[in-house]
Amino acid sequence: MPLLSPENLSDPSSSDEILDVFLGFLETTGTTPYDHQEEAILELFAGNNVILNTPTGSGKSLVALALQFRAICMKRRSYYTVPIKALANEKFLSLCNTFGPENVGMITGDATVNATAPVICCTAEILANLALREGSAAPADDIIMDEFHYYSDHERGISWQIPLLTLPNARFLLMSATIGDTEFFQKCITDLTQAPTVLVKSENRPVPLEFDFSTIALEEKIEELVTANRAPIYLVHFSQLAAAKTAQDLMSRNFCTKEEKEKINELLLDADFRSPYGKEIKKLLRHGLGLHHAGLLPKYRTLVEKLAQKGLLKVICGTDTLGVGVNVPIRTVVFTQLFKYGGQSTKTLAVRDFKQIAGRAGRRGFDDVGYVVAQAPEHVIANIKAEAKAAAKGGKSKAQKKKPPEKGFVNWDENTFRKLIDSPSEKLSSSFVMRHGMLLNVLSRSTEDGCEALRKIIRDSHETSSKKAALRKRAFELFRGLVEGNILKIIPKAERSGPVKIALNIELQDDFSLNQALGLYLVETVPRLDIEDPAYPLNVISLAEAIVEDPAQVLRKQVDKAKDKLVSEMKADGIEYDARMDALDQVEHPKPGKDFIYDTYNEFVLSHPWAKEASVRPKSIAREMFEDYSSFEDYIKTYGLERSEAVLLRHLSEVYKILAQTVPPSLKTEELLEAESYFEEMLRATDSSLLDEWEKMRNPESIPEQKQDRHEQRAVPYTRRKQAFIKDTRAAVLSFVKSLSQYNYEAALAAVASDLTIPQLAGIMDEYHQTHGFIRLDPEARNMKHTKIEEIPGKKLWRIEQTLIDEEGLNDFLVILELDLEKSDETSAPVLRLQGFEAI
Repeated sequence: MPLLSPENLSDPSSSDEILDVFLGFLETTGTTPYDHQEEAILELFAGNNVILNTPTGSGKSLVALALQFRAICMKRRSYYTVPIKALANEKFLSLCNTFGPENVGMITGDATVNATAPVICCTAEILANLALREGSAAPADDIIMDEFHYYSDHERGISWQIPLLTLPNARFLLMSATIGDTEFFQKCITDLTQAPTVLVKSENRPVPLEFDFSTIALEEKIEELVTANRAPIYLVHFSQLAAAKTAQDLMSRNFCTKEEKEKINELLLDADFRSPYGKEIKKLLRHGLGLHHAGLLPKYRTLVEKLAQKGLLKVICGTDTLGVGVNVPIRTVVFTQLFKYGGQSTKTLAVRDFKQIAGRAGRRGFDDVGYVVAQAPEHVIANIKAEAKAAAKGGKSKAQKKKPPEKGFVNWDENTFRKLIDSPSEKLSSSFVMRHGMLLNVLSRSTEDGCEALRKIIRDSHETSSKKAALRKRAFELFRGLVEGNILKIIPKAERSGPVKIALNIELQDDFSLNQALGLYLVETVPRLDIEDPAYPLNVISLAEAIVEDPAQVLRKQVDKAKDKLVSEMKADGIEYDARMDALDQVEHPKPGKDFIYDTYNEFVLSHPWAKEASVRPKSIAREMFEDYSSFEDYIKTYGLERSEAVLLRHLSEVYKILAQTVPPSLKTEELLEAESYFEEMLRATDSSLLDEWEKMRNPESIPEQKQDRHEQRAVPYTRRKQAFIKDTRAAVLSFVKSLSQYNYEAALAAVASDLTIPQLAGIMDEYHQTHGFIRLDPEARNMKHTKIEEIPGKKLWRIEQTLIDEEGLNDFLVILELDLEKSDETSAPVLRLQGFEAI
């Protein structure tokens, strides 16, 4: 595909000439714009704002492309905002292919690439923060707000509203298939920009939809659809676990030809599947099945999208992320259910959500019709099948009725389905909230009165008069707390040299957020740690982990593992069932240093009241990994997180950014810098697909860094990989015990350092055998509970007590060993010294 470049323009300021070049580009790609696309593009090139309300799949991205090209030619800066990072990544890579990587940048909070480019892809929060900080001076000339229906989102809708209140010099393109009534938005944008705002609306889908309510089993329905040439099919689930389960269930069916599977295998030759779940993903893909949800590493989601775009995946099991425009081209959408859990309660799908997802069916240029299927509830399908079976038997046979689930279930039927199809989308409603981050951003403006700017934002907000009064009251409460906390300072009138009335006693990061505000707590608290303490780097990591969101899936797995261990110990100790259950109720995930963290945070809140909205959450994920020098793969396997790899990756990324960007350099010891490097290398080695793609576009000859360094990773001391080291150590101890049990004292002394001679050891063991019988080596004897390992404080030595399990069941004799860590590092094997034997 040729690049869309302004190089041949004689007058880059001429909208007519820019439009001619753009239309010529479309002609070379064989694209003929629809009437609504032409209308929207002409209005934008005339300098007007546009609200584009057309069905999914009707080419809204093409209109955005025209505006972005105009911005590049006219030296303007355009922002393309989306609701999720995955969509920003996708748009970024797509636009790099269209405009060239030097003209496109991306900012998502997780990653910043080419941030000074004329075309920026970002999450809505990024643009909102820029608008709050700089107002009318913000370098944002053209604003494309995709998936604008997120304006109604309870938590994040404010990010779609803020630019409509604060960027009077910009031109806006709002896009959504389910925007509803637009009169209000047309008026507010026109009042803001003093330029006309035009609604471009169309009900015509390029690919019409057909709807079907299915009452046969899901696997049978999918096979029926594939046979009827209605693939690719996207199965919509509302949990990652459900999507993965369906994909696994479908492995018993064959949807691809031998030739198609060979083509898939060819395309997978260079794919990177290095993660615990990679083997499962590879197996699904080779079978022609895709899996797509936020718990997968980005490299796997990207791979599924690429194979789907080539038409090689017949069935994709995913979550409702399809509804926010993730680029998976499909012919048929299958809803596995028509309800979802919304964070507080379980409800039938909103009409808007249903239409967003259903609208992805049908591919322009490939399909004449798109298909939308809703499965009946499983118990309904089971009952229909049972009734048919009973009827076939005749006589008085009656089917055994299956009941719906008692919890977390909302019933639906064909009437529910038809109502979702026929009903208009819900009206968008404002979700304006006042938070500390907003105050700090607005009041940090250096060329205008931030207080008046904040009052104007509240006054212009899309709220009722009573809600605005409540917002003003809330703003004053937060403001007073910030002043009392010495974060804001009111400049005395005599000292003012301009309109600015407020000074900030802190410097805000470009990507300032409430969590970044808690970074102030970390900066104040790290100096209170003992920098000479060997645990200092671990304690800093604990502080970093305490100020980021909890990765719920990981913490649940930690609790499960802790409970399993506790149950085994309590059973071995003969504790009664009721007491065991009471003890299990008290189990929580590890929180090292929680007393220090809670105490210092409570002190911080006393002097910084504005931090009350946030809260610290002690945990030990990154800390545990660094302490054990665990690899990403080892940690995933230890806790069974294969289906949530991306959750762990995101958490480690947040911790790494805090260590790299928030901890003051003067407080970074060599050990802490080592931890920072450890996480950086792990993140890049696990998944650097986005940066690699961008680098490849910039320089096709470049070799991705992770591939260059794959065999050049930092040499890690043998004993630092704690999990593997302990495994080797136990194997060495049991090998020594095995030699004792076989009366092979020469081999036993060869395995450990000792001052004993062979006769001396034989004498000790002869006395043991006379009273204890032989040494057992069955599975119970090899159980980990019989090996006790303790670190010797202040020394690089471990003390090991191995209980010998004997024939008589006395089990009262210990082998005492010492493990030398330094020598173990030198030899890359456990170095043990026999200290003696001890009767319990």
